[in-house]
Amino acid sequence: MFLVEKGGHRFVPVHEILDEKDAEEILGSMKLKRENLPKISVEDPQIQGIGAKPGQVIKISRNDYGKKYPYYRLVVE
Repeated sequence: MFLVEKGGHRFVPVHEILDEKDAEEILGSMKLKRENLPKISVEDPQIQGIGAKPGQVIKISRNDYGKKYPYYRLVVE
């Protein structure tokens, strides 16, 4: 079973913008700086669709083999 978010596609995982507080908590718990996160372009269709801006941290919720995994990316120009 695939879940489709509003305006999404069943093969594209859910993308969401983290607020600054949540981003800092997650980065702190992983002992990472923003610049150490994998990057995602502001030109990416999913990023444009959610209205993310450069410098924001994005949480991507993937469902692999029945388990949900969060992935984090830094939006860049």
